[in-house]
Amino acid sequence: MNRNVPNVRNNRLTFAVLATGAGVFSMMQSLVAPALPTIQHALDTSQATSTWVMTAYLLSASVFTPILGRVGDLVGKKRTMVAALVALTVGCLLAALAPSIGVLIVARVVQGIGGALFPLSFGIIRDEFPAERVSPSISNLSAVIAAGGGVGIVAAGPIVGALDYRWLFWLPAAVVAATALIALRYVPESPERGAGRVNWAGAVLLSAWLVALLLPISQATSWGWGSTKVTGLLAAAVVLFAAWLFSEARSASPLIDLRVMRLRAVWTTNTAALLFGAGMYAVWSFLPGFAQSPSSAGYGFGSSVTGAGLLMLPMLVAMFLAGVVSGRLEPVVGAKSLLTAGAALGAVSCAILALWHDEEWQIAVAAGVFGLGIGLAFASMANLIVQNVPAATTGAATGMNANIRTIGGSIGAALMTSLVTGNLQRSGLPYESGYTHGFTLLAFLCLAATLAALLVPTARRAALTRVASSQSAPRREQEQEQEIVSH
Repeated sequence: MNRNVPNVRNNRLTFAVLATGAGVFSMMQSLVAPALPTIQHALDTSQATSTWVMTAYLLSASVFTPILGRVGDLVGKKRTMVAALVALTVGCLLAALAPSIGVLIVARVVQGIGGALFPLSFGIIRDEFPAERVSPSISNLSAVIAAGGGVGIVAAGPIVGALDYRWLFWLPAAVVAATALIALRYVPESPERGAGRVNWAGAVLLSAWLVALLLPISQATSWGWGSTKVTGLLAAAVVLFAAWLFSEARSASPLIDLRVMRLRAVWTTNTAALLFGAGMYAVWSFLPGFAQSPSSAGYGFGSSVTGAGLLMLPMLVAMFLAGVVSGRLEPVVGAKSLLTAGAALGAVSCAILALWHDEEWQIAVAAGVFGLGIGLAFASMANLIVQNVPAATTGAATGMNANIRTIGGSIGAALMTSLVTGNLQRSGLPYESGYTHGFTLLAFLCLAATLAALLVPTARRAALTRVASSQSAPRREQEQEQEIVSH
């Protein structure tokens, strides 16, 4: 009888739990966006106030993702993951019952704690799975995370139409609650532990500069790019970022090991994540709106929320398939090649959208091409980070990569908003040129991400594989630490 069968079954159950939790959180990022007008009307609030339902989620996730990633490295990834799942469940229940927009915004802040599921899941896979299954499993998990965002866009319309917007929170709450119980019972606690403690001064400074950066970027359209609020907060972000770097450099137990962030494979991957994230989130945010624009505007198809979501269906299918396939391709062609190809496909998709958007099939084709790019890029980014950092810093490093991608998304969405809404027709609808210029800009951002991906080194993969197969974990950690110091 094969003694490995129980381990295989346990790994499959563990992966199912990780994929469910991370996939639901990813879905929650986009699930609410198409329903914002419905929420605005139901809770009798303004459009400007309703946008905080998205902004609060973004800011909360940006703060908690790297911090709880580090906490998981220190005190245990499983227990931290269960806590994040519980927080996500509580946030969904609070949102489903919210009597006012203020309570809903608070609920979204609580939901944002679930952002830690991404780095914690990658860390558990690295700690628990056999070496030969780590890269394929990370690729598959990345595919689920990427597809989760697409599911949110596609599913929002039918859920709101058939039930009510509150079911956008009731349904995830039930799934995440069950996932938390299964995780508590069956997911093993990772044996890897980082040394030291949480640098709370660094955590506060990290939270402060992230909020000071993302808040004005996300609100710049309504506040005005030249307003005192925007310029003041951006200036504060620069000062707080410098203070955070100083604090982390002097700390004996930094929240984010800056030596790790300086590794060429890490900073080039993070640069590609920043630029590609700008294109990805902007396409997610604006392509459904383009499809819903009435043809009287000179473009668009007058689609319903459900119809616009269906146009995004090719993206959902393509990103999932590409993410799964990338796990098989990565050992052959390398994660760098997959990241480069994914970013290049993103550039091609945005170029298609800028040049050809008169027919629905053209939008569907462009969405499918971008989906292929997202599937390849998501999986390869995670693998590149995991392969190039010590196991004890996996949570913090992958959390920071997710954060950088989110920061890029905020910048891309803000730039796209400025171009699309900066000049409006008498009807109040944007001109077609706003979308054309916006998609052109996104194409150049994805092209820049392609160039950044080309700078990712390729030599470490074989070396790490040899080390993993021939040395014990403590010895492997020591050599990785020595390499970081040499940088």
